[in-house]
Amino acid sequence: MINYVFEGTKSRSAAYNDGQLVGLCQYQVDGNHWIITHTEVQREFGGRGIAKELVLMVADKARQLGFTIIPACSYAAKVLS
Repeated sequence: MINYVFEGTKSRSAAYNDGQLVGLCQYQVDGNHWIITHTEVQREFGGRGIAKELVLMVADKARQLGFTIIPACSYAAKVLS
């Protein structure tokens, strides 16, 4: 079972399988913006929608806190378009 966690102190959302990191979505804070810079999922966990969940988790948290999202990562741009 995949466990999704927002890790604000690490500027990312993360996916864990049995405690092992299998995916992440990283962002940088720039003023009133969160810039999504990188999304990655280990190949063996691909095709399960994990990356999409990670991007949406970061976007939702940013909106809750009043930040605007800038999807610099091409995958995040696709998900959020």
